[in-house]
Amino acid sequence: MKTDVIPQQQIRAMYDADTIRVYQAYSDAIADSALAHGRFISPPFKLERMTWIKPSFLWMMYRAGWGLKDEGQKRILAIDITREGFEWALAHSCPSHSPAGMSMDAYAELKQRCPVRVQWDPERDLHLQPLEHRAIQIGLSKEAVELYVRQWIRKITEVTATAHHIHSLVLSKELNMARAALPIELPYAASTGLRL
Repeated sequence: MKTDVIPQQQIRAMYDADTIRVYQAYSDAIADSALAHGRFISPPFKLERMTWIKPSFLWMMYRAGWGLKDEGQKRILAIDITREGFEWALAHSCPSHSPAGMSMDAYAELKQRCPVRVQWDPERDLHLQPLEHRAIQIGLSKEAVELYVRQWIRKITEVTATAHHIHSLVLSKELNMARAALPIELPYAASTGLRL
């Protein structure tokens, strides 16, 4: 039986015709404020800092340790943002590390022009072990953070309980049940001309 090979770099996410879901993990103060207002409010959210959004649920679980890693990442939020905003971020991005063959000066100038960083890290399995293919992380800074907070967000949902439930199934070796409880993430075809 033939299985589809996943490309090494491929955006996979929950999305519909209008929105795409990304994940972030925060402290109680930021999560409570975001859930109460339906967007991030400064303070406690810091607009001047780069904020990283992740379409991969399992990569978020790896980063936050299923919401158990530390107080600053104990609350897992699912943020539905406009696809237009997501694609704007990709179109105004540059790699988080200097591309091969690019001088340090040229890369510094590129970073100055681009308010968004893109990074590809190994995707994770249910045990949070690395897989061969990679998941995208998108770092928003400068005007990208302002747009994210003020225009792109359509809905914020807390999924900490879901994270804990799936983690408990993994610990109990109920892997089929854990897999069935995961969000369904499908390949996302970004518009042409995006810098990936």
